[in-house]
Parts: sequence; structure tokens; C-alpha cells
Amino acid sequence: METVAFPIFYFREDGTIFKELFINQQITASEVRVIDSNGQQLGIMSTSKALSLAEGEGLDLVCMNANSNPPVCKIFDYGKYKFDSIKREKEARKNQKVTELKEIQLSMTIDTHDLEVKAKHGKRFLEDGNKVKVVLRMRGRQQAYAQNAVNVVKNFYSMLESLGTVDKEPEIVGRNIILIISPKAK
Repeated sequence: METVAFPIFYFREDGTIFKELFINQQITASEVRVIDSNGQQLGIMSTSKALSLAEGEGLDLVCMNANSNPPVCKIFDYGKYKFDSIKREKEARKNQKVTELKEIQLSMTIDTHDLEVKAKHGKRFLEDGNKVKVVLRMRGRQQAYAQNAVNVVKNFYSMLESLGTVDKEPEIVGRNIILIISPKAK
């Protein structure tokens, strides 16, 4: 049984991760299964014969799957493949949207105008595509009136209902009442 080396992963300065494959003389197996540049299987042949085929076309012999027996190799331009895969990964990362969890704190004795101002902030967060965590902290004797606090949180949600949906119903956790609102899909 031959020892097979595994591909190496490189972390580039721009944050991309690239899987380095074995090419040409780096392939140590005596026999390989070869796929030509058009995607047709040429069968199992010696590594030296496969290398000469690749050199004849002016391309590289690239080991795509070193774990199979025999290893699967493909004939193509490795430099172009490497460039295209890094470009695809950058494009995918650029199009990724990271959602954050923004927190808004309320109190049981909040005035209506203050509640409207907090709702305005919540609307802005939801429009930006972020989730909103509403936290109402009860102090002292307010804990005895937890239902009133839940009503304040529900009243706050009714102001944001057009932009978001409830992920988690208002829940009493110790002294806090927590509600999580997600933005509606556009």
C-alpha cells in the first residue's frame, strides 16, 4: 500500500483559504486514473504516461482525489483553476450578509414618546436586516407585576409589526423579559 499525502490548505493574507492540490511531479503514485481536459475518462495508466500526455497538451496533471485507489487525476491548466477558485471565493464572501443582533432596553415605566423613539431605532435596525432583541428589566416590586411588563413589550412589538416577525415570544428570564424580532423577508 502506498502512502498518500493529503492536500495542503493555505490561508492567504486577504482571508481566502485555498486548497493546494498535487500537480505533475508531486504525484507519487505509480498508477493513476486519468480524465482529459474535455472531461472524458482515459482510464488507468502509469503516472509517467499521464504526465507525458499532459505535457503534450501544454497543461498540468492535477491529482483531484488522492484518497481513491488509484488516485484520480485530471489534465487542465492549474494556474487558471487556482485563479478562478480564489476569485469565486472572494465573490461569495462579498455577497454574504452578516446579520447582527441589536439590543433595545425598555423599562416598565417608559413613557409613550420614549417608546416611540425606541421603536424608531428598532425600525432602523430591522430595515438594515438585523435582528432586534428587546429586553425589559424589572426592578424591585415591579417583578410582582410581570404581566404589565409583558404588555409593554407586546405594545412595543405592535409598533414594529409591519417590519418584523417574532422569533421568540416574550419570555420571563429572571428579572428580564426578552423578545426577539427578525426582519421580514423582502
